[in-house]
Amino acid sequence: MHIQDPELAPFLAFAIFLFGLAFGSFLNVVIYRVPRRKSVVAPASACPGCGSAIAPYDNIPVLSWLFLRGRCRKCKMRISARYLFVELLNALLFVAVFLRFGPTLATVKFCIFSFLVLGLIFIDAEHKLLPDRLTLLGFAIGLIFSFFVPVPPFVTLFIPVGWFSALPPHTAGRLLSFGESLFAAGISAFLLFVVGELYYRIRKIEGLGFGDVKLMAMVGAFLGTKLSLFVIFAGSFLGSLFGFAMILLIWRKRAERWRELRKLAPPQARRRAWRSVPIAYQRFQIPFGVFLGSMAIASVFVADHLIRWYWGLFL
Repeated sequence: MHIQDPELAPFLAFAIFLFGLAFGSFLNVVIYRVPRRKSVVAPASACPGCGSAIAPYDNIPVLSWLFLRGRCRKCKMRISARYLFVELLNALLFVAVFLRFGPTLATVKFCIFSFLVLGLIFIDAEHKLLPDRLTLLGFAIGLIFSFFVPVPPFVTLFIPVGWFSALPPHTAGRLLSFGESLFAAGISAFLLFVVGELYYRIRKIEGLGFGDVKLMAMVGAFLGTKLSLFVIFAGSFLGSLFGFAMILLIWRKRAERWRELRKLAPPQARRRAWRSVPIAYQRFQIPFGVFLGSMAIASVFVADHLIRWYWGLFL
């Protein structure tokens, strides 16, 4: 849907940006408190160092962090740049969604989606955790939105039209969208569960947690079958690249350690380091939700183009 008056577009985008900054500030509260099982509503924000309440004029998104140079006003404790980054990134995502979908209900849907997924990405990166309070809430919200913002059809294309002939077209469309959303959530969660179970059976170590499975149920409910499958494959590919990079990094560090401590020649140190890599790698937990979440957000903007380009290679 296009804006009828193009002159209003910059003002609306700026308003969405400010709105995104405000929600980004709240998202920082969610990222900090939810993994610690604290309320996101009360008490008011306080410095984790000295415990002093943060004044309203020190809680302005982006500006307060820059003005205070990333420190608490009272105890001068450093405040992570993550707070600034989350606020800006959430605001930019809100604007990107608005530019993608215009002033429609789809913008509301995908702003909520990006808000939830962004929070899960940062929580998983820091705590290796994907809280049910966000994934299950997102799953329910995605299903509700499917009644009002149609989910792209994929599996429902194979449902005979005659099944809904007795219903008004508008009602039939909503039911099909809800069915697509529910099926996408189920098949996405199931596929990830199967992958995790096979990995455990083969390697005897847990590769995926139930948090990842619930995250994909949420992604499927919002995006539908086609895009959620894209998220699984793209996220797995990105996670595999990260895992391979970590293996090389561990190997390099261990080879350097063998050379320094045992005074081994470089070739011998590299061979011994390589034999010890699997043991060290088993202790390293990859935050897979980071890659799934990143691809879920990216899929809103680029997945359709990438899928068409990929199929075009075979046609």
